[in-house]
Amino acid sequence: MLNRLEMMRIFCAAAEAGNFKEAAVRLGISPQAVTRAVQELEHLQGELLFHRNTRQVQITAYGETLAARGREGVRMLDDLFERESRPADSEMSGLVRLTAPSALGRKIIVPALAEIAGRYPKLNFDLRFSDQLSDVVNDKIDIGVRVGFLHDNRFVVRKLGKVRFHVLATPRFIRQYGRPQNIEQLQDFPLSALVDRSTGRFWHWMFKDGQQIVPSAPRFICDDSGAEIDLVRSGQVLGQIASFLADQAMSAGKLVPLLEDVEPEPWDMYIYRPQRGPLPARLRMVYDHLVQTLSAD
Repeated sequence: MLNRLEMMRIFCAAAEAGNFKEAAVRLGISPQAVTRAVQELEHLQGELLFHRNTRQVQITAYGETLAARGREGVRMLDDLFERESRPADSEMSGLVRLTAPSALGRKIIVPALAEIAGRYPKLNFDLRFSDQLSDVVNDKIDIGVRVGFLHDNRFVVRKLGKVRFHVLATPRFIRQYGRPQNIEQLQDFPLSALVDRSTGRFWHWMFKDGQQIVPSAPRFICDDSGAEIDLVRSGQVLGQIASFLADQAMSAGKLVPLLEDVEPEPWDMYIYRPQRGPLPARLRMVYDHLVQTLSAD
């Protein structure tokens, strides 16, 4: 059973958010933990705090009264302890372990962490960049970023945005080879192929309505998505590239999207962490900075 202060804190967050899932995101806990806390508080109060159905939750009149009283009490207690325990910026220290896809890590996360490191010289970072899903629990990873699919109840997960996948070429490549008119014609062009390190096979190129191809005779094969976009930018091949790697080059006209009408549905980007209880100040600061950085991208 939760202590009563933590129970009240979770209830007040749910009352303010009007949504158990949103309250869970704000607190860095699971939606199930919010539900349990509300149920325990309802049992202690002997009153229903939220009307719940499959589509929404709505706070009751009694719940609104309790939330108004509870918020003030929680704030006063937080202020009492925060004055003594809040670390000054100069005292923010310790190790932060992160994992992310290789190219995303190098292009976006490293610059974001370099900015933090400049402000907090006592922070240390252990970066594990890989296109394979890391075992963040056993590897003691603090924060992870992932593109695609993430279904694991051991994690506190927050969705950041969408990643699109474009078939791209340089203007020079198009002048030399022309444009493919459909998915099937792609195999007639010089293509890049990205190797899945866990299987040794090529990643599929994905398209609308579940259509896929595997490059049958690629001109260049590599196992790093950062290297792949460099090959595409060289004008030697077509490649299917994630938007976070290509958006700047596309905006500048250095890369041109092809077959846009059959692009696949965008994939979700997530930031996540293991459910280990309260989040230390250094991890909360890094987590929030990455949320801001990656959401902006």
